[in-house]
Amino acid sequence: MKDNYNFISFKDENIEINFSTANNDMNFNCNVVEGRTNINKIKNWFGIDEIAYLNQTHSDIICEYDKSIHEGDAIYTNEKNIAVGVFTADCVPILIYDKRKEVVAAVHSGWKGTLKKITYKTISKIVNEYGSDPKDIKIYIGPHNRGCCYEFGREALEDFNNDELYKDLNIYSKGKLDLSKCIVEQILLAKVPKENIIDLQICTFCSKEYKMFSFRKDKGSSRLFSFIYIKK
Repeated sequence: MKDNYNFISFKDENIEINFSTANNDMNFNCNVVEGRTNINKIKNWFGIDEIAYLNQTHSDIICEYDKSIHEGDAIYTNEKNIAVGVFTADCVPILIYDKRKEVVAAVHSGWKGTLKKITYKTISKIVNEYGSDPKDIKIYIGPHNRGCCYEFGREALEDFNNDELYKDLNIYSKGKLDLSKCIVEQILLAKVPKENIIDLQICTFCSKEYKMFSFRKDKGSSRLFSFIYIKK
């Protein structure tokens, strides 16, 4: 791991994985000029040709990178030097890759996306389209509002309790929902080995080690950006 406190970064041969922090108040909200400016700066900072992202809608829509901005919450590509990324400020960013088949994906998963199993569906898409072996897929779960802090109402929890995948999991304690535990279950359902899952264990709400944006804590519009790309 390479960590300069602006980004938490990892490298696996030709794959680069990066999670931004809120250090220096670096905002990546694509709906404001400051955010779009910072997104474009990534090209120079990391030597990337293009930055690909979506208009996120808390859906289970998965898009292949095609140089356009679509509505959806997961984006994937096998093109080199094209970063695919997602914006978060409490929701879960998930970065997925198969370095053997050279395909990468970025997933935005709040409670709605988690309930719709967007991570499982994205892995399935990669397996079906690229012939990936789930054993070759690795997955990073980035900073988000974790089970220690993510307050979640019992009414909405019923949807999780009624879901076959989640109903027997211990995902709710003291009024708080553990999204990462749900997402890990999706990954295992897709037959990705548990040892291929890297959870950063960073909470956007209570982290003392890293400065993070948290919508629930800060009530602001600033966003983190998590992205992954295949180096040339």
